Amino acid sequence: MAIGNLPLVDALKTKMRWNQARQSVLSANVANADTPRYRAVDLKQPSLGGAGGTLAPAPVAIRVATTEAGHIQGRTIGSSFRTDGQKPFETTPNGNAVNLEEEMLKAADNQIDFQMVTSLYQRSIGIIKTAIGKKA
Repeated sequence: MAIGNLPLVDALKTKMRWNQARQSVLSANVANADTPRYRAVDLKQPSLGGAGGTLAPAPVAIRVATTEAGHIQGRTIGSSFRTDGQKPFETTPNGNAVNLEEEMLKAADNQIDFQMVTSLYQRSIGIIKTAIGKKA
């Protein structure tokens, strides 16, 4: 069994992929802060299933809203993580429900979480290498 296939390492990799996908979703929310009728979305935390099981993928495609013919379609953000139905804190008169302060807090929280998981991943690999006799 390879080190990368251990349940703990697999769970940490799933969490890091979730953090990366969430950063893309949060960035799309900020990019559409002025788009009429755009509603912010977020991703649900992955269920790691106790012994390191991974989330059952549920394909989600998040598109950038275009309201006029001259708008660029942008890139579709595909993710295997589920979206979280958010209740908007406030909605502007044009129907936009993106709160920039809330999105910035989520982005900072996501970055801190990613750094913590990355640190755990590095330490886990180091402990495993030490246990098998290789220097970390």
